[in-house]
Amino acid sequence: MNTEQNPTPIAGLQAEKHPLRPFLPGNAKLLMLGSFPPPRKRWCMDFFYPNWGNDMWRIWGQIAEGDKNHFVVHSEKRFDQGKIEAFCLDKGIALYDTAEEVVRLKNNASDNFLQVVRPTDLHALLRALPQCRAIVTTGQKATDTLCDTFHAEPPAIGHYSPFEAEGRTLRLYRMPSSSRAYPLKLETKAAFYRSMAEEIGLL
Repeated sequence: MNTEQNPTPIAGLQAEKHPLRPFLPGNAKLLMLGSFPPPRKRWCMDFFYPNWGNDMWRIWGQIAEGDKNHFVVHSEKRFDQGKIEAFCLDKGIALYDTAEEVVRLKNNASDNFLQVVRPTDLHALLRALPQCRAIVTTGQKATDTLCDTFHAEPPAIGHYSPFEAEGRTLRLYRMPSSSRAYPLKLETKAAFYRSMAEEIGLL
């Protein structure tokens, strides 16, 4: 493990523990890993990718139903958590993040200002997902952490690289970030995700 994953927290800054439990369906073929949730003030639901301004669930809505608003509750400006969880259970999508505890160097959701205090035990996650054969990382910090953990080669965005873990060969897919700060149209991002989902038999 990269020694930078376990630094001493900066004096005066509060370490923050992950507020969600891993979402690990027993049938999961795919594990999606981000870095860490945004500050709670940005949440519109108690689930992964909770920021109303993040397009992850619009991307999956576009892929699953041809409608980017499929998982959106318009009248309340939030995502439909129940519908999202049911979709992930049905398709076999597990979700968590690569950090269990962090310090925010600035009060925002940027990976650039996250100091990882305690990384996630990624080996344990995979042991809990015996059918999983692919991991998607949705940001550079998550990609770097996974590659350090499993000695994997980082793939180009939209592609995958194979690696060995827990007695099986998996694919690491590096997907474009679902953040609106990432300069690609939602439809273009969705095309990358759709290609990945079709390749691993998720769709």
